[in-house]
Amino acid sequence: MTLLRIALKSARFRKTSLALTVFSIAISVTLLLGVDKIRKETRTSFLNTISQTDLIVGARSGPTNLLLYSVFRIGNATNNVSWETYEQIAASEEVAWTIPISLGDSHRGFRVMGTTGDYFEHYRYADEKSLTIERGQQFENVYDAVLGADVARSLDYEVGDEITLSHGLVSADFADHDDKPFTVVGIINKTGTPVDRTVHVSLAGIEAIHVDWQDGSRSAVTLNAEQVLKFDLTPTSITAFMVGLDSRAETFRMQRQINEFEDEPLSAIIPGSTLAEFWRTISAIEQVLFVVSGFVLAAGLLGMLTTILSTLNERRREIAVLRAVGARAHHVVQLIVLETLLVVVAGCVFGVGMLYGLLVVGRPIVARRFGVDLAVSWLDPTQYLILAGVIVGAVGVGLIPGFAAYRRSIQDGLNVKV
Repeated sequence: MTLLRIALKSARFRKTSLALTVFSIAISVTLLLGVDKIRKETRTSFLNTISQTDLIVGARSGPTNLLLYSVFRIGNATNNVSWETYEQIAASEEVAWTIPISLGDSHRGFRVMGTTGDYFEHYRYADEKSLTIERGQQFENVYDAVLGADVARSLDYEVGDEITLSHGLVSADFADHDDKPFTVVGIINKTGTPVDRTVHVSLAGIEAIHVDWQDGSRSAVTLNAEQVLKFDLTPTSITAFMVGLDSRAETFRMQRQINEFEDEPLSAIIPGSTLAEFWRTISAIEQVLFVVSGFVLAAGLLGMLTTILSTLNERRREIAVLRAVGARAHHVVQLIVLETLLVVVAGCVFGVGMLYGLLVVGRPIVARRFGVDLAVSWLDPTQYLILAGVIVGAVGVGLIPGFAAYRRSIQDGLNVKV
């Protein structure tokens, strides 16, 4: 009878305790692989927030701050960029397209962004994906608004609904532009980026709601929505703008030229490299999660060790009989290690199955709530290495009870204890 058959028959008589051990290992493996999966998909989603954009230009500030408020709608600009400067840079021979951005207002906790139709034409995410309208159309009139998917879902808006924008980032009655309501004309398909959490209006719309405002408050003379349309709604300044160049070889030269712009202090960043640099500064969080998962796995392996050690006393006669019929001491060690290996392999297989089950069930929930698309794909080489490390670690753990059984004599198991 081979060691494998003996191990399987022995496990059958201890199936309850071993099943619980397998389940414990499976949970540990699921957590370890799940954290690795989530951190990789989150990193990919983070780095894919914006693509095919060569430069982002704003008032002089740090690269991270410029990236955060222009792409992630987090924080505020140190200053604005004059419209004349924007037009001058946009007219440069090297520039293929630009997307002006105006920030500063909000709607019920969501940021409002003023821009132009070029935003829908040129903005790219996840390498080469463009924005698409799920329902309705792009804004055409001054008081049109296009909502990100999360805004529409969270606030239960549909095309044709009226919304009121608020001055600043905190909604308050005294800061509402309630005399100039906007109409929802379109809802953008889910992107998994900050676009989903943004209310998009035209630059003219941003100017219209601020015509009768001065220094952050309403002026004494207020104008209604129709009266404002008679004014020139060309902006005097914008928050930032994105730049696409005819040739990417010109990126660094154009960046240096903008950074040395004489008319006003500007900063130009390359979004891809700035995103990667910013991710490195926050990557310690993912490492902590991975370490915590490792400790959970270690706890699972120690639990397995405890279970096997606790059953050795019950198996003393079994091991002694095996020795009596010709099994050598190293066969006993191999038997214990093989049983440990079977338990861990079963736990790994069960854990991988649990991982894919959770991915299938949780994928739409995570995408809807957090904007991260968890791809249901095969394990990558790193995850296979993780599984191999778990198995090797389990074999090492299995040697401990194996040598404990090895040291026991035949008489120790055959003698009747009174």
